[in-house]
Amino acid sequence: MEISTMGQAMQLHARVLKSGSENQTHAQNLSKLFTFSALSPSGDLTYARHILTTLQTPNSYYYNTMIRAYSDSPDPIRSISLFLAMHCREETVIPGPDKFTYPFVLKACSKLRYAQLGKQIHGLILKSGLMLDRYVNNALIHMYSGCVDSSLALKVFDEMSDRDVVSWTSMIDGFVDNDRPIEAIGLFEQMMNNGVDPNEATLVSVLRACADTGALSTGQKVHNFVKERNLSTKANVGTALIDMYAKCGCIESAKELFKETMDKDVYAWTAMVSGLASHGLSGEAMEHFEQMKSCNVKPDERTMTAVLSACRNAGWIGKGLYHLRSMKKYKLRPTIQHYGCIVDTFVRAGQLEEAEQFIRKMPIYPDVVLWRTMLWGCKIHGDVERSERLVKDVELLKMDSHDCGSYVLLGNVYAALGNWKEKAKMREFMNQRGLVKTPGSSRIEIDGLVHEFTAGDSRHVEAENIYAKLDEMEQNVRREGYDPKISEVLLEIDDDEKASQLLKHSEKLAVSFGLIKTNPGTVIRVVKNLRSCEDCHSFMKLISKLYQREIIIRDRIRYHHFRGGECSCGDRW
Repeated sequence: MEISTMGQAMQLHARVLKSGSENQTHAQNLSKLFTFSALSPSGDLTYARHILTTLQTPNSYYYNTMIRAYSDSPDPIRSISLFLAMHCREETVIPGPDKFTYPFVLKACSKLRYAQLGKQIHGLILKSGLMLDRYVNNALIHMYSGCVDSSLALKVFDEMSDRDVVSWTSMIDGFVDNDRPIEAIGLFEQMMNNGVDPNEATLVSVLRACADTGALSTGQKVHNFVKERNLSTKANVGTALIDMYAKCGCIESAKELFKETMDKDVYAWTAMVSGLASHGLSGEAMEHFEQMKSCNVKPDERTMTAVLSACRNAGWIGKGLYHLRSMKKYKLRPTIQHYGCIVDTFVRAGQLEEAEQFIRKMPIYPDVVLWRTMLWGCKIHGDVERSERLVKDVELLKMDSHDCGSYVLLGNVYAALGNWKEKAKMREFMNQRGLVKTPGSSRIEIDGLVHEFTAGDSRHVEAENIYAKLDEMEQNVRREGYDPKISEVLLEIDDDEKASQLLKHSEKLAVSFGLIKTNPGTVIRVVKNLRSCEDCHSFMKLISKLYQREIIIRDRIRYHHFRGGECSCGDRW
């Protein structure tokens, strides 16, 4: 009897109970029934667990299948409870763990971020002599990566004598998930040099790394490989390519690829809407959203984030509010990210009172990021009175003690107010909690290699040439009327030192390097981890004009296409 519904499964169970337990057919039917209940999307985990508890002498298959099912469920901690029962074996009828047990319980540890338990299970694996098993090692790599410990994942990977494409992909994916995309790209190239053919999951992972770093040439190599193997018809690969081109600043290539995609799912549409929105093409983004709906593709939460981002980047407050309300029509509940887009739209427009009232009337509890957005708006628009009040507001006093960004921004607000004593207190709070400010960093790809710069960086092998070029750039823009916006430097130092600090911002170093290393007329693409400051924005507009270069900078919020002294954002970012 083939099973497709739980009703059929229960009918089979009735037959099994009537047939007795002495024949082989009974065992086969019971196994079939249990497997369907545990692993089928139409199954019932509670029913599967009931079957397990009624077995007098369950073998390891039943326990491993149940652990696997729980590891894929919303309640993966039950996998660990079953594993502990197998490990402790307080009842002799319970089988001990084997090589099929460990991958599933490690998956549960990864989902739960139980790093310490994962390490203890790693110790049990060593004692059991399973460290030569490829599948167990692959699960360890996945577990450590999921627990944000890619260094231990790499240690397991390096010690493996038998690697397959899953091993390489798990490690590449782990690097990407742990914000080590440059290493992910390097490992992918090593994999290809070793003659290991990537699968679809590998390609999606490395394309994510290319998108994160702006590594366009590597992304194009992957695209060529995809075309050679005729993999572009795969929805997940096609979507990853669209996303990669958009995030590498090649929005036209993303649009062409999107047109060529035949069966567009919600992920492909969302990647395109999001890409257009981030490049400031809000009108086109909304047109694609309307086309998506006309194709009967239902938007999800990420689609609506992209739509609201398009409204934010265009300054469309009314449209943003309309689309936020329309989420009910798609049976979607707005999240903090959706409300955040609306708050940011108000703030950018200088409507700080409306933004604050919107936050206070939200049906969900505002997080610290929303209040940080408000503080940022007060700083940008010079609303000293509001910023002082918000600093003392009970909401800000409840901020996460591990949230470095909040302390930094509060310190900056105090500095903008000239209250250096309170700024020093914020710095002391950070020191006491071991919090370190995330440094501004910028990446640029030259001849297939990604170079990363931080503010004031002098570690690069060509640092001397980079700073010499930067001095030349500064002299040229000053002749065009550039005046450093020293108000951006919130340190108690003199104005000359503030100007020097501004000149050493990471994106300026990256563009300087790009001007040195690329031919005249070549587009310079830079990826920055933080929002661009007003000074860098003004500086880049003049550089694009004086050096006749298109400069594309992706910051934390959006893309800036600098051409001929103008920016695609219309000075609204």
